[in-house]
Amino acid sequence: VQLVESGGGLVQTGGSLRLTCAASGFSFDDYAIAWFRQSPGKEREGVACFSSRDGNTHVADSVWGRFTIASDSAKKTVYLHLNSLKPEDTAVYDCAAREPSVACPVGWQTGVIFDSWGQGTQVTVSS
Repeated sequence: VQLVESGGGLVQTGGSLRLTCAASGFSFDDYAIAWFRQSPGKEREGVACFSSRDGNTHVADSVWGRFTIASDSAKKTVYLHLNSLKPEDTAVYDCAAREPSVACPVGWQTGVIFDSWGQGTQVTVSS
């Protein structure tokens, strides 16, 4: 599975961005794609997860109400909408995939169960 992220950049506090994770090479119809972020000196944090079988999504409490995850299943593309951005949202954002997967697994936020990772895209929020 190949994952290509795009959409990062520099934005002011309160601004918005849309990150894109374009996936290809799945062998199964059921998969999960999640977004993670990591900033220097901090642990990787699971931000949101999408399950292709049922369309269910999960968003971390830390970004609930500001970030949303959506998908275009036909294109096997998952989007992360970042709204009301804060300087503490500055990080490298990375998407990851797991297949086969009938749901976002328990513990998805650790990232350890995902098989494929993208190259990451930098999001910088200026104050």
